[in-house]
Amino acid sequence: MRVIGVLGGMSWESSQSYYRALNEGVKAALGGFHSARIVMVSVDFAEIEAMQQRGDWDAAGELLASAAQGVERAGADCLLIATNTMHKVAPAIEQAITIPLLHIADATALQLQADGINRVGLLGTRFTMEQDFYIGRLEEQFGIKVVVPEQSERDTIHQVIFDELCQGRIEDVSRQRYLAIIDSLYAQGAQAVILGCTEIAMLVSQQDTAVPLYDTTALHVQRAVAWALT
Repeated sequence: MRVIGVLGGMSWESSQSYYRALNEGVKAALGGFHSARIVMVSVDFAEIEAMQQRGDWDAAGELLASAAQGVERAGADCLLIATNTMHKVAPAIEQAITIPLLHIADATALQLQADGINRVGLLGTRFTMEQDFYIGRLEEQFGIKVVVPEQSERDTIHQVIFDELCQGRIEDVSRQRYLAIIDSLYAQGAQAVILGCTEIAMLVSQQDTAVPLYDTTALHVQRAVAWALT
């Protein structure tokens, strides 16, 4: 079994989901007392969040690249960035390490392709929904058309992520607002909706809606477990 490296803490609320899911995935595959071989470096999200708000992506890239080097030095054979948004600085991180980066958008896109989905809605932070690093990768490398919510809905999604989910707060009123946005994306022709922030699955799950949902955390973990056991 190869060692899975995880760059976490963005937020730790979702990083604990990664740790649990990686271990559950290995146990399901191998049985018995098996668990995943994991190396994790967890950063202080307050520093990263401040850089996001300033738009200082270069500094964020440098900080996370240094942390990723620590993951590699600790013996990891691959790297997961346990957040969608900070894949914006994935190129800087990849340049700093020699182990492969398993990209969260790729894991999601491969499953969408396998399921015949070519038009998908996207929920995430404002950065993920409005910038090109994520949408562009899905459209240009995988031919998947991405539909995003309107401005006021994007504001709502972003606010709930930072003010509630990253703080460990799960509010039913926010769940209903998210479900209404999911329904709106489906009405606009999206065949499915990507939960493109690792915290969103804490709030919304497939049992809440008939619209097909793609949980990026789960798909990222599945790809990592398969890679580690290959």
